[in-house]
Amino acid sequence: MLMLKLYNTLTKKVEDFKPINKNEVKFYACGPTVYDFAHIGNLRTYLFEDIVRRILEYKGYKVEHAMNVTDVGHLVGDGDEGEDKLEVGAKREGKSPLEIAKKYEKKFFDDLKELNILKPQKVLRATESIEEQVEIIKILETKGFTYQTGQGVFFNTLEYQRAFGDYGKLSGQELSEKKIGARGDVVIDKDKKNPADFALWFFLVGRYKNHILHWTSPWGEGFPGWHIECSAISRKLLGQPFDIHAGGVDHIGTHHTNEIAQSEAAFGAPLANIWMHGEFLLVDSGRMGKSKGNLLSLDELKKKGFSALDYRYMTLQAHYRKQLNFTWEALRAAHVSLQKLYAFVLATGTAQVGCSGYEEDFFKAVKNDLNIPQALSIVWKMIDDKKLPLNARKNSLLKFDKILGLRLDSPPSADSAIIGGVEELVKERKSAREEQDFSKADRLRKQIEELGFEVSDTPEGQKVKKKILI
Repeated sequence: MLMLKLYNTLTKKVEDFKPINKNEVKFYACGPTVYDFAHIGNLRTYLFEDIVRRILEYKGYKVEHAMNVTDVGHLVGDGDEGEDKLEVGAKREGKSPLEIAKKYEKKFFDDLKELNILKPQKVLRATESIEEQVEIIKILETKGFTYQTGQGVFFNTLEYQRAFGDYGKLSGQELSEKKIGARGDVVIDKDKKNPADFALWFFLVGRYKNHILHWTSPWGEGFPGWHIECSAISRKLLGQPFDIHAGGVDHIGTHHTNEIAQSEAAFGAPLANIWMHGEFLLVDSGRMGKSKGNLLSLDELKKKGFSALDYRYMTLQAHYRKQLNFTWEALRAAHVSLQKLYAFVLATGTAQVGCSGYEEDFFKAVKNDLNIPQALSIVWKMIDDKKLPLNARKNSLLKFDKILGLRLDSPPSADSAIIGGVEELVKERKSAREEQDFSKADRLRKQIEELGFEVSDTPEGQKVKKKILI
């Protein structure tokens, strides 16, 4: 049987996966900061992590999947700058931070369900793990890795470097290169000893004097920093070390680097053996961000007539370690491809046997660092192979879907109103016909047909119905 191979950001190479315990895998994924909706770039990360879990479970491992939910302590800037994001959300909507957290935590898990992402078995909020966070800070203090300023308790990265010598081993960046908090447009603690030092505990002073969420600690009333929560929660839920820690590439340089430093400094053992990171989603070839006004939620895709699984299919077409460019045209193409898969499984029954050669090729691709784009190409090659029985091809396709997660075992009916952008084209065609621009109307008809629908003109107006795309 082929060995599962995964890229480890820590070692910068693809490795044979060998779990700590033979038949089980402990898997931690950094969860959401629940002050706003998760945009589709955020959700791409959870989709890649879902593929990780699915292939592990398919291989027969018992996967213990854990996730944090950040409902306090994550500041606007990852380097300890700005307001707490939960308080930003609270001010924006005129609610309390915990009301905001509850609202957007529910929205996040609703989105995961629509995307057919398997929910972690263990989820713990930052506000529910204050005691564990405080305990780790106390250990770090005892071992000489902390110091206090007027603003809070900080982790001393230079002391860690002296003791372990590899603060930047995850990112490949030397400690001397870190310039966190150097921007002139943010407020930083000028008493920090080193630019890369980060807050473990904030005091209720200065810009945080009126912070709504706060707790008693040995250092005074305050609240935890962002990085300490993942060290505390992952250790509480999975132990230390555990097998796989995953997240987005934006976490490599600061958040995950600091998790490693504080966990290893406190307990003298690795936090996780393998670190996996999903790449960015671009929008029209540029970074997605609030400042650019180009954040898209799953709800906005649905308003355009697309399903969550259209987006899931779209993300499967790019390797998780490659950037993916979002365009509406690409999402429409993903919609068409998914509709073809649904039509294929609706067209026939199942067989007792599948297509062994294609199954071998599919799982070989998947086990090679989750090469899902290659696996998808094998799917379509199999579907188009008319030499093989239709039922056998369907049987293998349903087996593949245990990894792909497209719900092919319960496809929508042929008359389902999954229209993926067709409605706008139909309206545009209607206007073209009213203006007697029949050349444009014909072009639009072809576009509608490419999206899997037939349009006919009747005395009552345009009639649209779904085609069978196989």
